[in-house]
Amino acid sequence: MADGSDYQVFEAGDVTLQSGAVFRSLRPAYKTYGALNAAKDNVIVYPTSFGAQHYDTEWLIEAGGALDPERYFVVIPNLFGNGLSSSPSNSQDLLAGAPFPLITYHDAVAVQRRLLVEQFGIARIALVYGWSMGGMQAYHWAACHPDMVERAAIVCGSARCSPYNQVFLEGVRGALTADPAFKNGRFIERPAAGLRAMGRVYAGWAMSYEFYRQEIWRESGFVSLEDYLAASWDTAFAHRDANNLLAQIATWHNGDISRCAAFDGDLDRALGAIRARMLLMPGQTDRYFDWRDNEAELGKLVNARSAELCPIPSIHGHRAGNPIRIPADRAFINAAVSRLLQS
Repeated sequence: MADGSDYQVFEAGDVTLQSGAVFRSLRPAYKTYGALNAAKDNVIVYPTSFGAQHYDTEWLIEAGGALDPERYFVVIPNLFGNGLSSSPSNSQDLLAGAPFPLITYHDAVAVQRRLLVEQFGIARIALVYGWSMGGMQAYHWAACHPDMVERAAIVCGSARCSPYNQVFLEGVRGALTADPAFKNGRFIERPAAGLRAMGRVYAGWAMSYEFYRQEIWRESGFVSLEDYLAASWDTAFAHRDANNLLAQIATWHNGDISRCAAFDGDLDRALGAIRARMLLMPGQTDRYFDWRDNEAELGKLVNARSAELCPIPSIHGHRAGNPIRIPADRAFINAAVSRLLQS
């Protein structure tokens, strides 16, 4: 374990990935909040989402909130490819010029489990909570480690990346890699135009029809649609490494809880393996993690202790699941997750 600025790094060693590739010295970064109790049963795992680092998700960890650090020991494992955990931007020497390999959610969750067991001796998890890519990781946790996970909250996420979701990702990837800085499978310099184009594509998918029709952006002080797009989306990914973004897009695109030896691609069998209390919280107007995917999954959670579909009644699209500055959505999520933790 090595210290970072405000986080730590778990030295996982040489790890054989699902693809068969061996990643030398794989290193997930993580941060903890609160204290582990004597019984080691107050654990909440909170994986990060696309492009996000733990700094970006700390808003939900607050005294009196659902993820209260005065009651729970919260662990945020940073997803590979986010620039803190092993990523294209910090692994060039280890890769010796080879392309950054596909790291699946199965790979990520297997290493996260090692972190909890080897570093802290944790055998039970009170809750795995995640939004978007974090929600997909929470689903993988529940399916692959049913003996460890007591509850899982899937916020704007799904068990499998749907074809429609994959089309969205193809648009994002296409906009980014159209930049001339993309050469031979990677970016050789910062693709300013590609990052801006990626933001514009994201703007149309991340927010809802109603959000734009009702000009909700005016509530944040923007005077025109172009003003909103330029300030909020042209720079949305400017601070991220483009090769890192590509690595995480690949992880997302290949997301599927059943794509492993245990389930052999059988999604019904993977969903049937889940025994946790499940809270599926799609955004009512989310355009790429469509609530109908969760609705279809709900009836297949046949062995879960309980399973609830609880859409977020919001016009903020996918962003309803990450409502840092949306008080109503924030209160809805906190209340639903608090009920789950009390169950």
